[in-house]
Amino acid sequence: MRLFVGNLPRSYNEDKVREIFSEHGEVSNVAVPRDRYTNAPRGFAFVEMPNDEEANAAIEAVHGSEHEGREIRVEEARPPRERRSGGRGGFNRGDRDRNRDRW
Repeated sequence: MRLFVGNLPRSYNEDKVREIFSEHGEVSNVAVPRDRYTNAPRGFAFVEMPNDEEANAAIEAVHGSEHEGREIRVEEARPPRERRSGGRGGFNRGDRDRNRDRW
């Protein structure tokens, strides 16, 4: 089962998150996303636990617990959203040209 862990202290890395969840069962993977500019942890993580019973026990035990003054949120992760592709973003040049007489 894949878990979403939110409201983590920014000082927590993969090893610290693995340590917390390993107390409740086998952890197969931990990912702590980082800010692309500062490389600092973003305050949340994804934890994968192969045994659903252990994962549910971890949710019960860790959700709402306090770490460095922050109340940790743990829930089953939702599937990733589909990303839109194509387009350059910004405004539509066609609209600007069509409305040129308004300027």
